[in-house]
Amino acid sequence: MDWITFSIVLFCLLVSAFFAGSETALTGASRASMLRLSKQGNQDAAIVSSLSAMRERLIGALLLGNNIANIGASALATGIFTAWFGEVGVLYATAVMTVLVVIFAEVLPKTIAINAPDRVALAVARPMRAMMFLLGPLVTVVEAVVRLLLRLFGVAAHHNQPILSPFERLRGAVDLLHHEGKVEKQDRDMLGGLLDLRELQVSDVMVHRTEMVMINADLPAEELVREVLATEFTRIPLWREKPENIIGVLHAKDLLRAIRAADGDTSKIDVSTIMLPPWFVPEMRPVSEQLKAFRRRKTHFALVVDEYGEVEGMVTLEDILEEIVGDISDEHDVVVAGVRAQPDGSVVVDGSVPIRDLNRAMDWHLPDEEATTVAGLVIHEARSIPDRGQSFTFHGFRFRVLRRERNRITALRIVAVPREAEVAEKMPRRAGKAF
Repeated sequence: MDWITFSIVLFCLLVSAFFAGSETALTGASRASMLRLSKQGNQDAAIVSSLSAMRERLIGALLLGNNIANIGASALATGIFTAWFGEVGVLYATAVMTVLVVIFAEVLPKTIAINAPDRVALAVARPMRAMMFLLGPLVTVVEAVVRLLLRLFGVAAHHNQPILSPFERLRGAVDLLHHEGKVEKQDRDMLGGLLDLRELQVSDVMVHRTEMVMINADLPAEELVREVLATEFTRIPLWREKPENIIGVLHAKDLLRAIRAADGDTSKIDVSTIMLPPWFVPEMRPVSEQLKAFRRRKTHFALVVDEYGEVEGMVTLEDILEEIVGDISDEHDVVVAGVRAQPDGSVVVDGSVPIRDLNRAMDWHLPDEEATTVAGLVIHEARSIPDRGQSFTFHGFRFRVLRRERNRITALRIVAVPREAEVAEKMPRRAGKAF
């Protein structure tokens, strides 16, 4: 009869290995992959998704089945060894079963499952669903006892508050995949830019009014046409009396059609009849809402105003798309316009370069909560408008002002410094030091 008992012990170890591997696979399987496979018609993936939705009951069934198998195997093995060796057989049974359980019923199946959790989860989905059905009554009793004990100790059940939002967890998953080499930097930046749209406002992506190309609508028709054709843009704001008073937006295609209709005589063109009415949007509008507004109005251009109704800049559909896909590099590896890497490891940056673009280009993490541009960040940290030649060290970088025009910082040199050097130079902050 010993061979029957041995067979039962081996069967219990196999059952324990099944539950151990299933626990690792089902808890480690990608819910996104299972959802994708289930939409493609994979029934096993749908079962895995349904099991994951009953997480508490699943864990209860796994632990219950695993412990029943281990305890049963240990009890039977103890009886055999006691019959063979007497009371000392208990020690022999403990030693043998510890080795068998740890190696073959725990470490080995969990190692297999953790190396391919999705595949193992699909393989054990149907058997595990059947085991949950069989162990359902026992699991219900165990859950009731556990809830009662938690209530006695003042612990709230089902009180799960994740530290990060779903968007932050998705961003963390993308960063992890990039760190593991499974996602390229360009793809990571693109996904990160898409997730950032909900947090950005129009003022973060707009072109400031100091960099806008605008034309006086009162210019003679011939001169106005020359100004329009000399620009590289297709939509040009028109102003009257003062640049802040924008009366319309002229589309280059509409102008070309008007020139053709006038048989090339530009003096006959009246821009007031072909210009489009301006569309003003508030600077605090979320970028995600502005993208929806562009799609709804079927236009690509809007003027940005502050809370007082003054024009602050303009935003285009291309500006928003560039927040997702980033700027396109040319054959000279100019990652972002206005950012020039130097042979000594430093970077020369125009003051108007957005911090987000610089972070994306150089893979840095400069804060952009208090300022939009690099120049704005330096002014914010310095609490003043620095002079040419002054240097400041913060956030792990040294910033040296190369050019200043009136009250604007137009060029800076940035170089990474060790944290020790940053602490040593923090006092005083306005010390003018060369690189």
